[in-house]
Order: sequence, then structure tokens, then C-alpha cells
Amino acid sequence: MNINTFYKIFYRHRFEKASLIRKIYLSFVLPYRYVLNFLYLPTKTNLDKLEKEKKDLLNNDLNYLFDYFNSDKGNYYENQYVQPFKRTKEKIKAHAYGNFYEKYFKPIRNNKLNIIEIGSFYGNASASLFFYFPNSFLYAGDICPDLFRYNSKRVKNFYVNSSEEDSINDNIIKKNINFDIIIEDASHSHKDQIISLFMLFRSINPGGLFIVEELDFPDTRQDMNLKNEKPTLREILNNIKDDDHMFESKYISNEDKKYFLQNFASIEIFKGNFNEIAIIKKK
Repeated sequence: MNINTFYKIFYRHRFEKASLIRKIYLSFVLPYRYVLNFLYLPTKTNLDKLEKEKKDLLNNDLNYLFDYFNSDKGNYYENQYVQPFKRTKEKIKAHAYGNFYEKYFKPIRNNKLNIIEIGSFYGNASASLFFYFPNSFLYAGDICPDLFRYNSKRVKNFYVNSSEEDSINDNIIKKNINFDIIIEDASHSHKDQIISLFMLFRSINPGGLFIVEELDFPDTRQDMNLKNEKPTLREILNNIKDDDHMFESKYISNEDKKYFLQNFASIEIFKGNFNEIAIIKKK
């Protein structure tokens, strides 16, 4: 994690709201806090080596793997979103998405797949998927790729900003890779959820899956939809489920809308411990 990433994640929101005196203080302490946190940052793990040492991990279900690698997709995890030096061993409730994933993933577990997670953060979910899908290649995209704490011949970590159409286009679409599973777990903001789904749906192989985590954030959190824009992705997907295809959004081109409506097979929305997850299957 470089100092710019450290600032963006842990201090930018505080700096922007601070008084002038407070800003001077934060500017002074930031380098010292960075050095302190750097000492507590988890070391990088070579998954290929770990696979040889812990072959039993290949036989576990997703809930076990999510919990083992401390992903908030599981049942319990240590809070990974605080500054590293503040992290404790206390386990808190996680999203509990594992059973929903298992329903769709188990039949294709041993297939050779291309899987991408947008919003990989430290990479704990990517590590879990690495062991769950032993024959697949994983792509882990994030606005701060230097955070990623894993490496492997089967994992590619890269930069993408899911708030910008050009970034999605340049860093994913133009690579001409067809994916079997796309997991969108990035900013969860109103615009980002919509453009990620409708821009990337063409990049999914027939029968593939597009998954949106924290689908309900733009409907329930003001910071994820500052202008209270409508319709949200949640509303769009529920309309489609009800056979109402009359929705309009300035973030969806007519071509992408038409392609999605002609090529989606099913939409299911589930509720985890706190939030909703949408799983969309392609024809």
C-alpha cells in the first residue's frame, strides 16, 4: 500500500471536512501514521505455494474459505476496513453471501473459468475463489491495486475505476476477455452499479453470471446516492423481474439496454445478514 492509497482510504474524507488548523495537523501526522500502519500491513501470500502446503483447502465450501481468508462475504471476519494497526482479532458478523454463491458455483466448481472481481481490496475474496475454483483464472480489479496481498500464476491484479466508463472500457472491455463470472463489489454507488452491469454484460460467456453485491446501498445509504437519483439498479432489476422494461437511465445506452433485455436468463435477489445481492444469469 503506497502513501497515496493510505491517504485516499483513511484520511481523504477527514481532510476534506477539516478546518485549516486541522488540515495542518493531519498533514503533519499522516507520514507517521503511514509508517506505523505499514508495519502492521499483512505480508503478501503466494497462493501457489499455499496450495501445495494446504491441499485440504481445495475441498472446503465457500463459507469456510471466506471465513478462512477473512472475506466479508462469509459469516464472520476481522474488520479489514480499519487502519491496519487498529485491527483486532475480534470476529464480527459478515454479509453471509456464501450460501447464495454456493447455489450457483457448486455445479461449475471444477470447470475452467475466467472470473473477475471488481473491487478486490486486499484480495481476501480472490484468495477464497482461488481455492474454490482450482482450474480457473482470476482477475482482481481495484482502484487501489497496490492493496492486493496475494500473488499467483492463476491471479492477475490490475487497476480499474468503476466510476468511469473509459476506465471500464480501457482496462476490461478492450482486453477482449470473456468471463464466466463477474462479481461487482466496488464502490456500490448509484452510477457505478449501473454502468458496470450494462457495460460489462456483453463480456459474459453464455450461461455466465453477473453478481452485484450490496445492491441496496443506493436505496438505503445517502452517501451512495448523493442526488437521490432514480431509478437505482435495484429498482431497474425489480422492474425487469416484473416484466416492466420501460425503465430509463442516463447511464445506460439504448444498445446496452436492448442487449441486456435480450440476453439475460434470470435475475435473483437475496438478502444476507445486512444487505442484498443480485445474481443475474445470462442466456
